[in-house]
Amino acid sequence: MISNQLNKIEGIDPEADALRKLGNRIKTLRIKAGHHHYEKFAYQHNIGRILLRRAELGGNVNYKNLLKIIKALGVTPSAFFSEGLD
Repeated sequence: MISNQLNKIEGIDPEADALRKLGNRIKTLRIKAGHHHYEKFAYQHNIGRILLRRAELGGNVNYKNLLKIIKALGVTPSAFFSEGLD
């Protein structure tokens, strides 16, 4: 438990870091596709705006919802995971 607290204090939380990278990838692809407003993008693709915002900010998103977001971005899962997550 103390180790987990230290990781959060020092910013060495690999799971949180991975989720932040995932969120950055979603946001980058959304903007690259010309969707500058996340709320409009969410509405147009029938994705909850809170879900999308949480995902872009590095919140935990289940795989089913992540696949829905990836599909809305117009990329395949293999293309989505191919870069930006290292």
